[in-house]
Amino acid sequence: MQESSAIVHAFDAAIAEGISCALATVVHVQGSSYRRPGARMLVTETGQMTGAISGGCLEGDALRKAVLAINQGKNKLVVYDTTDEEDASIGIQLGCNGIVSILFEPLNTSHAKPIEALRKTIFTRKPVWVCTLYSLNQGQHFGTMDLDTLSVLFQDQPVLKLIQEHVAKQESVHFEYEVEAHQQMCFLNFCLPPIALYLVGAGNDAIPMMKMATVLGWNISLIDGRITHANAQRFPEASEILVGKPNEILEKIHVDDRTAFVLMTHNYQYDLSLLEGLLKLELPYIGLLGPSAKKDRILSELKERGLDLTTIDLSKLYGPTGLDLGAETAQQIALSICSEIMSVIHRTHPIHLKFKESPIHSSL
Repeated sequence: MQESSAIVHAFDAAIAEGISCALATVVHVQGSSYRRPGARMLVTETGQMTGAISGGCLEGDALRKAVLAINQGKNKLVVYDTTDEEDASIGIQLGCNGIVSILFEPLNTSHAKPIEALRKTIFTRKPVWVCTLYSLNQGQHFGTMDLDTLSVLFQDQPVLKLIQEHVAKQESVHFEYEVEAHQQMCFLNFCLPPIALYLVGAGNDAIPMMKMATVLGWNISLIDGRITHANAQRFPEASEILVGKPNEILEKIHVDDRTAFVLMTHNYQYDLSLLEGLLKLELPYIGLLGPSAKKDRILSELKERGLDLTTIDLSKLYGPTGLDLGAETAQQIALSICSEIMSVIHRTHPIHLKFKESPIHSSL
């Protein structure tokens, strides 16, 4: 999501200066590749690149292909076969042992459907579909668009019903269809909103936590009872700063299934009061900084207050918060906590990848 946001902002800046651009999208991968379908990169005619379609090995050639697409004014599909390291026609030895298909789409003020599709993924807390249509046998590359544009383009054609069936599955998919005897491919990219992090506590150890979450592209809200600590001067990366008592804060928050809370105020009573309200919400992750004894004490006091813990899903409460990475410093602890949040929200189990028996990424 952070990549999409950067691409949209780079496009707007380029157009404002009268600079033409092209969008490069990884639409299909067979075998292994550094980036997966849905990875995108914006390239300007002046050579500026935003985003990434590989680990750096394809970008040089992709720049040339993007400029060519801009000059020709039409979409181009380029297939990089990295399975043969002796193949000098590509001039790139990736060592990834995969075949990567990339669609290049020239963009300007009169044609910005791909950017508008990406723009929709940025300003909503709901999943958004981005569809890319291309041809394998020299048919028309319809390109990238949102589902509303797609519906207007195809209207009552059979492919629209097929796309709607895949959309109902709520996952990215790649499939084949035909338009006027031309073999066409469709990549439906299921784009989830970024993780929303409510960082509770504006102490010094919250600063690296804020920076780490910012690098990951999360939406971050800061919560504290002290205006002297919770302010834009100390936390310029925060998209929202909420100052007040726990009962006041609870009235202002908005949560969904990609929302996480981390309580690190170092104020026991503040954590206690806020946690009482948070446990009643449908949250996937609540992190509580401090030892297990602190969590046990808080739960005991909440029970004494009358909170029926048997009706609460305590598995969503992570105290101590974070993965066991051997963290000591505030920066390392921030990494540990963010890693655990990612794992919980993405519903994965942290392991060494060398021990994973299945492919790292699902195939499309």
